[in-house]
Amino acid sequence: MKISTAFISFLILAPSAFASDTPAKPKLKVAPDGFPSGHETPEGAACDLARAFINKDFGLFNATCIKPFGSGENRTDYEKFMESVKTGMASEAAKKEPSPGGPKCIARVFAARHLSMSGPASAGYAMFDFRDIQFVDIVTKLQNDQESLTRILVIQTPDLKWFVHPAPATASILSMGLNGEKASTQDFSEAYEIQK
Repeated sequence: MKISTAFISFLILAPSAFASDTPAKPKLKVAPDGFPSGHETPEGAACDLARAFINKDFGLFNATCIKPFGSGENRTDYEKFMESVKTGMASEAAKKEPSPGGPKCIARVFAARHLSMSGPASAGYAMFDFRDIQFVDIVTKLQNDQESLTRILVIQTPDLKWFVHPAPATASILSMGLNGEKASTQDFSEAYEIQK
C-alpha cells in the first residue's frame, strides 16, 4: 500500500496546527501556600479573604473587601457587617486556643465562574460601573480537621481589580441566584498556567 508524502506531512503537522487554535491560559503566579493572591484575579481576592480569617488579619480583610457603595439600608447593613467582623476577629485572636470551627488553611480553590443569571452583572455595571461579577468556591480545612466549602462573591471594579463582597445578602441585586448555582468542579489550576 502506498501512502503519499503529502498525507504523512499532514499527519505530522496537524497536531501542532490544532494545538495553536487552543487559546493560551493566562499565567498566574501563586503565593507560597500554592494558591492565588492579590487583586488581579477573582481567585486571588477570594483566597486573600480566606487568609484574612485564617490569620485573624482585619487589615487584609478590609483591603480585600469592596469598599462600601450605594446608599440606604444596604450600605448601612454592609458597614455594620464589616464592623462585626472586626470585632469578631479581635475576639478570636485574643483566645488562647482557636475555635474548633475556625479555618486553619486553604485546602482547594475552584476556578471563578459567572452567575447563570445575567441580571446581577448588568445591574452592577449600570448602577455602580462594576466591570464584572463572579463567584469562587473555596474549601478550607478547619481547626477540627473537617473541611468547609464557602462560596465567595467577587466584583471587578472600574480599575479592573477584583474585590470580595463578603456579605452578599446586603447586595441581593448583585448576588441573585448565587446560592442556587451548581457545585464548582474545575480546579483553579486548570484555568491558568501556574507559575511558582
